[in-house]
Amino acid sequence: GDARVRGQTGVVSERRGSYPFIDFRLLNNTTLSGEIGTKKKVKRLLSFQRYFHASRLLRGIVPQASLYLLDEDYLGQARHMLSKVGMWDFDIFLFDRLTNGNSLVTLLCHLFNVHGLIHHFQLDMVTLHRFFVMVQEDYHSQNPYHNAVHAADVTQAMHCYLREPKLASFLTPSDIMLGLIAAAAHDVDHPGVNQPFLIKTKHHLASLYQNVSVLENHHWRSTIGMLRESRLLAHLPKEVTQDIEQQLGSLILATDINRQNEFLIRLKSHLDNQDLRLEDAQDRHFMLQIALKCADICNPCRVWDLSKQWSERVCEEFYRQGDLEQKFELEISPLCNQQKDTIPSIQIGFMTYIVEPLFERWAQFTGNTPLSENMLNHLRRNKAKWRSLLHKQHSSSRSNDHSGQVTGSQEQTLNEEETP
Repeated sequence: GDARVRGQTGVVSERRGSYPFIDFRLLNNTTLSGEIGTKKKVKRLLSFQRYFHASRLLRGIVPQASLYLLDEDYLGQARHMLSKVGMWDFDIFLFDRLTNGNSLVTLLCHLFNVHGLIHHFQLDMVTLHRFFVMVQEDYHSQNPYHNAVHAADVTQAMHCYLREPKLASFLTPSDIMLGLIAAAAHDVDHPGVNQPFLIKTKHHLASLYQNVSVLENHHWRSTIGMLRESRLLAHLPKEVTQDIEQQLGSLILATDINRQNEFLIRLKSHLDNQDLRLEDAQDRHFMLQIALKCADICNPCRVWDLSKQWSERVCEEFYRQGDLEQKFELEISPLCNQQKDTIPSIQIGFMTYIVEPLFERWAQFTGNTPLSENMLNHLRRNKAKWRSLLHKQHSSSRSNDHSGQVTGSQEQTLNEEETP
């Protein structure tokens, strides 16, 4: 309703209690400042960026993005990469460069075609492309981690998981479409800060969703807004579209890291009891939730060069939040203090307590397929490399402390070449 839209198109620098109410996009992109507050009562459910983009179009400003996805010079290389889109060593950073920053749209168009979804659901290609562009543009490119490239990476991983024999033989076209859309849109309009930050700054989204799965609820609602705005599924029966919207919500809400144990316990129970019946829609949906959770946090299971880039990006986003908290005299959140929370220590903890337990269960579900074994091997090797880097940092710190010098920067250590 109006309350939600007013919240999403929000007012900047409004005081709420003792903390400033912050629109984080403005902290990173001052060019948006003239667009705030021009039309507060929008009648559709739009995220801030959708509203801003629409307002630019209404004022006759031509978007910078070309209608052509690929420059001719790169077309052949991008097509060649797409022929290997099911390979686990797929380099999404290279693909994003080859597609001129359109990795998510290009990947989705290809995957919808490969899986036969365009024909099965009789989707209009122009409308489909428009929806994908809306999703891609709703990500904030200034976020080091939660941006459209992350969404494309998660979508590519989801494609790999949907092809696992244990799952693939049971999946319906509807399951596949839901899995791909949820992967692509699972972090849409992410502000680059976490839920505790939104809560303690009394952000309107925290109030709107009563401090429960705040970001995930927003990602879901924004996705539904774009689906309706694009009219991609308008030709389908109303009950079908309503079911799709609800299932998308269930999938995206499953990515809330605070619900990790809930899903792990349930998965462990199913595996121990051997009572998963993938013929049943409910069990298939649960495994789609697990697959999306795996895809969302699969970075430590990638090859080292890719994994390391993702690790540095997510920690940079953490550190930016810490800087914001320091600026507004808030307590710095865990993992967000660049002086204390090093990238190796953050990654080792993440791998140990979050990633390993989930991927070990996923491997158990798939029956230890080559992909699952490959991911676990990368995970173990990457963890060993971070341990080695952490050891180097500690040794360097002790050496500098003894010599009375200031400790060398973490960045210099972490930018060293791959350790033996």
